[in-house]
Amino acid sequence: MNKDNRHYCDVLIIGSGIAGLSAAIVASEQGLDVIVVTKQNAVEESNTYYAQGGIISRGIDDAPELLIDDIMQAGDGISNIEAVKIIAYDGPTLVEDFLINKVNVPFTRSPENGYAFAREGGHSRRRILYSMDSTGKAIEESLIKKLKEQEHVRVYNNYTAIDLLTVPHHSASPLALYMEPQCIGAYVLNNTSEEVERIFSTYTILATGGLGRIYQHTTNPLGSTGDGFAMADRAGARLINMEYIQFHPTTLFHKDADGFLISEAVRGEGGKLMTKDGFHFMDEYSPLGDLAPRDEVCRAMYEEMIKRGDAYVYLDIASHTDINIKKRFPMIYKRCLSLDIDIQKVPIPVVPAAHYSCGGIQVDLWGRTSLKHLYAVGEVSATGLHGANRLASTSLLEGLVWGIRSAQHISGLTKDKKLYKESEIPPWRFPERVEEIDPALIQQDWVSIKSTMWNYVGIIRTVKRLERARADLSYLKNRIDDFYRTTRLDPMVINLRNGARTALIVAESAFKNRVSRGAHFVR
Repeated sequence: MNKDNRHYCDVLIIGSGIAGLSAAIVASEQGLDVIVVTKQNAVEESNTYYAQGGIISRGIDDAPELLIDDIMQAGDGISNIEAVKIIAYDGPTLVEDFLINKVNVPFTRSPENGYAFAREGGHSRRRILYSMDSTGKAIEESLIKKLKEQEHVRVYNNYTAIDLLTVPHHSASPLALYMEPQCIGAYVLNNTSEEVERIFSTYTILATGGLGRIYQHTTNPLGSTGDGFAMADRAGARLINMEYIQFHPTTLFHKDADGFLISEAVRGEGGKLMTKDGFHFMDEYSPLGDLAPRDEVCRAMYEEMIKRGDAYVYLDIASHTDINIKKRFPMIYKRCLSLDIDIQKVPIPVVPAAHYSCGGIQVDLWGRTSLKHLYAVGEVSATGLHGANRLASTSLLEGLVWGIRSAQHISGLTKDKKLYKESEIPPWRFPERVEEIDPALIQQDWVSIKSTMWNYVGIIRTVKRLERARADLSYLKNRIDDFYRTTRLDPMVINLRNGARTALIVAESAFKNRVSRGAHFVR
């Protein structure tokens, strides 16, 4: 029997990466009552925590116009110029004012006691602030420390968001049909008690991160199952550019590595890609060589691997840099060494992996979606900043900028008169007969989703592959939806349902777009 616990807040934030926590801090400081929901037991568990490379600031010889040019070039000309200008002009200021001065993120310093700047692929200047090769971890831990100082924030960890609460969809009143659709909160599963609770909020911010786990090879953590994309789609919000899935060129190829990311900064510091027989191939594919945008590097690697029948290529930094590799990349060094790969002496075996969704829930310049009172920030959103391909190290900055902007926008609004009655919004209804979960079924469905996405909706796509993906994923999604409606509610089931829907969204978007551009390449 469900106890029907209810919670109330001004702002509900689903997700706890840089975007969600930045929004929570700013909203709380503006006096708003905030609830942060995260499906993991540890608040820091997010894409942000695992980000290695860094965050864009403003280099010594840098200018906003230079960054704008780099972003537009990486985005293959279809980036939203207004969003790009906001990042270029406002982003570095927020890094200094918010992350450095307010949150006290310990970015790496140069010997002269200024901040050290790295350069990454696609950048014309050294402008990347970093904390060795654990930048995301440093940012996330600093944000959590600041969050704990806030008086108006409640954090519900180990809660899984099931669906957004919306009217008229969830209203029992037939007259609600005449209301403008709006988000009023969310149904969430208490993972501990297994009860479904309702959170009623004036505004809701989706900050759920990415979708990498719908692919066979990914750099994303286990929680990146596309939840926000699926929830928004079910609620009727508009999604765009979902075909543009960026693959990271360099993840460690090893049976025990689970997509461990080898930072873009390794190539920025001089690392070069080569085949097993020592051929440095990137100059054959791009005038930028090893510093080409990620989509070009991934396709080049894929072509060389297919041509030679190899499962991986090498990334060699030991032969091409004078830096102290162990000091500059301590986490990468330790992880590789634990697998008997000393990157100071030998090249690193690497393979491309799904890394980032350049599209998502369409939002305006303040993070507002097409659904009233619903905002989206970070990777789950589509500001248009990335266009067809994301420039390295823009993701953390986008999450910071739009996390803050969404909270600022909400704090400046006058609360609307509540047009719906809470009594008309029913508590969660469990099915009369509930089947127990069979983990083997869930595991097999995930295998089907991941292999379909990797083989048919991967680095290089064809119309025939995409036709097969649409058919297979549509059947799988319908079967999983039936499974969800009759099975005991559990985070595994919720994640699977979201993953199947998000995979189909990506495949449908890729099939409809026959123009190769950026991260979407169709033969």
